[in-house]
Amino acid sequence: GAHGTSHLYVSQRLAEIENKSLEGTKIVTCHLGQGSSICAIKDGKSLDTSMGLTPLGGLPMVTRSGDLDPMSNLKPDFRVIENTSVEGQPDALMAVETFNYSIASYIAKYAVAMNGVDYIIFTGGIGENQINIRKGICEKLAFMGVKIDLDENNMRGEEKVISTPDSTVKVYVIPTNEEIMIARDTQRITSALKK
Repeated sequence: GAHGTSHLYVSQRLAEIENKSLEGTKIVTCHLGQGSSICAIKDGKSLDTSMGLTPLGGLPMVTRSGDLDPMSNLKPDFRVIENTSVEGQPDALMAVETFNYSIASYIAKYAVAMNGVDYIIFTGGIGENQINIRKGICEKLAFMGVKIDLDENNMRGEEKVISTPDSTVKVYVIPTNEEIMIARDTQRITSALKK
């Protein structure tokens, strides 16, 4: 679905980092940006995605309503919405809370679908850069044993583990690279045509 190349890239990059096969893994990838989607990946295959019949469904987004439009009445830029929420503006607070709740709910739903979660990956403009968003989502998942290290989480755009060693789910930030996935697919397809 939408963001499929991003979900594929970060799940394959996780396998490289962890030096293991995706077989036997349960991963939730969170591509969070102006457009957002979440994917449940079991054994390296997509099991479910937050996108509905069209890319308009699923998570509330800055420029698409998702299942529920949080109506922040602010500029359609999540950086503005988050910064305004920190200042205590009620509509911005509601938008951030709705966003975080929706994402945590999808992750919990996918834990049920896969009978557990081994890894959560944050990627995309918001997932890679919005420290308080990652923190807010992970706090809602504490009942699943998700614990983040606030010092490790205090960064933007780096590839790293942000969970604590005793977290039951390993939480990563992995910057996406959709372009490399498109290039690899193009090479694979053109190589097959030459045969």
